[in-house]
Amino acid sequence: MIIYNPTFSPIQFLQFLPIFPRPFVVNFPFSFLFFNSLSNQLDCFHEVLRIPDSQDSTVFYNMASANGIGSIQGKQPLFSFGVISDVQYADIPDGRSFLGTPRYYRHSILVLKRAVQSWNNHQKLKFVLNFGDIVDGFCPKDQSISSIKKVVGEFDNFNGLVYHMIGNHCLYNLPRKELLPLLKIPNHDEGHAYYDFSPTPNFRFVVLDGYDISAIGWPRDHPKSVEALKILSQRNPNADKNSPSGLVGLERRYLMFNGGVGKEQLKWLDDILKEATHLKQKVIVCCHLPLHPGATSFAALLWNYDEVMDLIHKYNCVKVCLAGHDHKGGYAIDSHGIHHRVLEAALECPPGTDAFGYVDVYNDGLYLTATDRMSSSKMLFDSNQTCDHENGCVTDPLTST
Repeated sequence: MIIYNPTFSPIQFLQFLPIFPRPFVVNFPFSFLFFNSLSNQLDCFHEVLRIPDSQDSTVFYNMASANGIGSIQGKQPLFSFGVISDVQYADIPDGRSFLGTPRYYRHSILVLKRAVQSWNNHQKLKFVLNFGDIVDGFCPKDQSISSIKKVVGEFDNFNGLVYHMIGNHCLYNLPRKELLPLLKIPNHDEGHAYYDFSPTPNFRFVVLDGYDISAIGWPRDHPKSVEALKILSQRNPNADKNSPSGLVGLERRYLMFNGGVGKEQLKWLDDILKEATHLKQKVIVCCHLPLHPGATSFAALLWNYDEVMDLIHKYNCVKVCLAGHDHKGGYAIDSHGIHHRVLEAALECPPGTDAFGYVDVYNDGLYLTATDRMSSSKMLFDSNQTCDHENGCVTDPLTST
């Protein structure tokens, strides 16, 4: 998670290390705020400070169960829902990311099985949100359909509704016209994967299609694919458009494994937020791709995150933005008080560990209770929330989006 407080120096932070429980992990995607001399080297990928431990699976902020998050002052939630991201199942041997992080392709579906069992045992979850990438790009192409059906089948064992998002790895396996029906994406006739739903009259969930403008998933001659390739040719000079080599700062987001939100979807989002404001609904925005640079590495951002957030900031109804894609996870609060929570990946759980959770929804906030490698979080609406070690809240290190 991101730790930043303008009055809290790195030296003070290091002095506090002995009091923190072990093991813990602290991510610093904004290392330059502490160590200016390293800014050019560290502004893309999370830097990780670790205290060695044989069971290095607990994130520093994962203190929710000990502190009773989700049952504040004995209140009952309005409703609850399950969350998981980046299962990326494939029936292949374990591997590593290009950064060397271990990936457990066969074990990830076991994480999902345990998640479904846990959600069903909870008995009060209204639905589950899957934040995309249910199968991995290395899945053999002759197994793509069967692997997707296998993972969807596990989700279908949940005793309730499941809402899916598409990610880049999904699109590596199947084109949209085949993928969206398998994921039961609503209103997908024209290939759109954005939609909204209201589990209660006072809350609305908006699911964005982060690969609306994308070089993957659409036919190569499709206008949205053509537009994506034009963006990449203008913003990324590398022959390999998945390489950030030479790209600096926020420009690192212009990679082929990311994408953007098109004009039609932006108009739809504007209409949805206008309606939600009229109905006095609180809105949770969900997308596979993160929408704020304070919560993720720059190389994982939605291409036009700034355009999307400028639109969101026109209204006061959006309270939280949830995402996947960046496997380490992240958390920040932007300049308008909106919480941005990026969920840790199920794929990178060593055998016997997990990364999933459930969210209790209250009138004044969301409370994510998570397991193992996913960090629990408390997100209070409309509050001047600052860095809070007890509750796992994070202050935005940026002045604006």
